[in-house]
Amino acid sequence: MAVEGQQSLEHEVRVLVDGKPATLTLTREGVVQSSQPQSFRQINVYNVLWTQVNGDQLELSYIRRRKKGKQSVLTRSYWTIEEADKEEAKEWCEAVMVEAYKGVTLKRRLRILVNPHGGPGKARQIYSNTVEPIFQAARCHMETSFTERARHASELAKQLSLEFDALVLLSGDGLLHEVYNGFAEHDDPLTAFSIPVAPIPTGSANGMAINLLGIEDGFDVAIACLNAIKGKPMKQDICSVMLGDKRIFCYFSVSLGLMADLDLGTEHLRWMGDIRFALGYLYGVNAEVMKMKQCPILLEMKTAESDKDKMIEEFRERSETHWRVQHARELDGHRHLVGDDALPKLKHDSLKGDADEGWANAGSSPYVGRDFMQFPVAHASDGLIDIVAQEITTRSELLKAMDGAEKGKTFFLETQHYFKAQAYRITPYSIDGNLAIDGERYPLQPFTVECHKALGTLLSPTGHYAAEFDTSQFERRKQRVQCVNDDDMTVTKRKGLGKLLPCC
Repeated sequence: MAVEGQQSLEHEVRVLVDGKPATLTLTREGVVQSSQPQSFRQINVYNVLWTQVNGDQLELSYIRRRKKGKQSVLTRSYWTIEEADKEEAKEWCEAVMVEAYKGVTLKRRLRILVNPHGGPGKARQIYSNTVEPIFQAARCHMETSFTERARHASELAKQLSLEFDALVLLSGDGLLHEVYNGFAEHDDPLTAFSIPVAPIPTGSANGMAINLLGIEDGFDVAIACLNAIKGKPMKQDICSVMLGDKRIFCYFSVSLGLMADLDLGTEHLRWMGDIRFALGYLYGVNAEVMKMKQCPILLEMKTAESDKDKMIEEFRERSETHWRVQHARELDGHRHLVGDDALPKLKHDSLKGDADEGWANAGSSPYVGRDFMQFPVAHASDGLIDIVAQEITTRSELLKAMDGAEKGKTFFLETQHYFKAQAYRITPYSIDGNLAIDGERYPLQPFTVECHKALGTLLSPTGHYAAEFDTSQFERRKQRVQCVNDDDMTVTKRKGLGKLLPCC
């Protein structure tokens, strides 16, 4: 039975629960309600995977959220349908499916890569017990491979047929790094990069899943599966990192010094999950352990913005729809190219500047981990790299910075300088330290980073990063910045950063 509403139709169907009459309702607000709470009270139609009439039963498969801190679960509910109500029940199921998959292709073809060795090492078990049953419930077509060694994902990505709707990755952040670098070697790299990727959090570092799903859902495997099934493509900036004559594609972050130490320096603690990063930070700022080790660097950049006030204004005003439409047009002109010719060409091959010592961290998405929103004003596809440079300060200040770090409050620190740049270069004056690119270890040496707008594609429930950055407390703070133009490159020198900082 359908009741005409102002916005859309409201659908009801009569069912039996333990022989007693009940009603299922699809409301105009997209909620499935039951008049008998023994089965469930209500669920959002987005969580519905499938519903159908099978014989004298109506079946509903959906993802059920549980109490905060507990993983969501696949749930199947059944109701008895009397013969006189079967046609009405079929119409109800059809209406629910239309609403549940609005704007999304049914039965997505999923290419799945599983890293069974990542993080706590439970990815294979999670795939069998949770992921595969959810995809089966949604009638997805699956082809699954398990990685067997380092760089295996790159080899697979390089040879993918691309005849699928989404690439699903069960791992931490490292597997996507391998995949993107495999895409770069594909015979048709632009088409490969246009394939939407959906991460399922099974590693110790699940930063991208957190960025897409938010802090509450970033570690929820079932919700991540929903994103793979129903998420919509969102363009993503990808960077080229030039290490000598080697070109590495980077999608997440480039870190050296303290921020690299707390990742690479805690690899032996992967079994602990993401808590290892908090321990690494405490270890890194401990005076008795670090002995104030120093890591002098030269940082040069082509700066697009260094005013935090303006960044806040842009953060509040930006339109995701505008970016998605614009970027789709920009990529179309390259579709006829293949191989290396199709990849974006490097533009900024000359950077000059004066020496500036300190440590820096760069990225293109807000969260670097569940407890740290390092780049709160990062945009998925603005064509810019967010760079943080931290002045030397007391250990008490570094420890105090942990309070509110998960909400991006470090952005407001006067000792933390924030830039948006099209390209940058770092020259370390010592090679005794760590360099992490997307959390993967690389030899510390001079390197250049350049951003390629909207080259990659992710699946997202919202079309934008899920970071909740509260800007209401922002007060204008004078930036101690002096910009000097040199060969059309802006080299930024920050007063107070000429000191040696604890890192490396």
